[in-house]
Amino acid sequence: MATDFKSLPVIDVGPLLDKCDDPDMAEDAGVAEVVRQLHRACRDAGFFYVIGHGIPAGLIKEVREISHEFFQLRYEEKLKIKLTPAAGYRGYQRIGENVTKGKPDMHEAIDCYREIEPKAYGDLGKVMEGPNQWPANPPMFKVLMEEYIGLCTDLSRKILRGISLALGGSPYEFEGKIGGDPFWVMRIIGYPGGRGANGSGNPEHDVGCGAHTDYGLLTLVNQDDDKTALQVRNISGEWISAVPIPGSFVCNIGDMLKILSNGIYESTLHRVINNSPAYRVCVAFFYETNFDAVVEPLDICKQKGRANVVFQRAVYGEHLVSKVQTNFAM
Repeated sequence: MATDFKSLPVIDVGPLLDKCDDPDMAEDAGVAEVVRQLHRACRDAGFFYVIGHGIPAGLIKEVREISHEFFQLRYEEKLKIKLTPAAGYRGYQRIGENVTKGKPDMHEAIDCYREIEPKAYGDLGKVMEGPNQWPANPPMFKVLMEEYIGLCTDLSRKILRGISLALGGSPYEFEGKIGGDPFWVMRIIGYPGGRGANGSGNPEHDVGCGAHTDYGLLTLVNQDDDKTALQVRNISGEWISAVPIPGSFVCNIGDMLKILSNGIYESTLHRVINNSPAYRVCVAFFYETNFDAVVEPLDICKQKGRANVVFQRAVYGEHLVSKVQTNFAM
């Protein structure tokens, strides 16, 4: 379980990325140090900052800026890409439409998924079939986001190679039967300024996103540099703020990685409360297993981890569909 951490570690993954395609990467001293830091962060907090990742800071900022532009549009314009079940749960959702544990979240968002061709996964994938709904306004939105998704996919794959080594396996444990054709999810999220920011009202009532764990492998969070809103809960029940570090990602592990690691690594509860009076944007990229992967503890983890806990096998696509079908008040 997560420990009594008071802050989130910062990990420079540059040495790992430099050697990530080298068959002998595990022998490199720089890689070994990154692996040690990843192991400690995933075990103790389930969250960490990623620097040295190689994705241009200008692109990271531009993704947020164009997201701000979209959310500033008239409501009628945003509704042109309205999220519906018929659209594969892709597209725009209004403020309060997303629900966490029965309570509406004070955010609006565009939800995107790796596109699934009809019948690609039979009945399992039917709910999620269809193309993403990208807005025509602002211009170049789709082009910019697809470039960004490609870079985040590659970065996530490489971080997971380091995590594979941290668990005591080869770098490629996640690229076999569960990760050779990875799925991804991206949520472009806008949080209105909190009513409690000016001393009026209770900011805890303005929860941008309620306490939850992520349900995939790895998440990369690109958040506004000037607003602190993401909070992570430690074992004592304290909410620790993930104060933005410009140019970094906040990275956390999800439920599927918790299962795969046999509980060695934790998918930690987190929430969002925007106490700033200003509008906040966060772009969250979720790197997942294959859509139809059967997830259970890796062989390298079966004799380690939580001896008194039996993790049930999960099919990632079933887990995702069960979530999206109950996440919205439509």
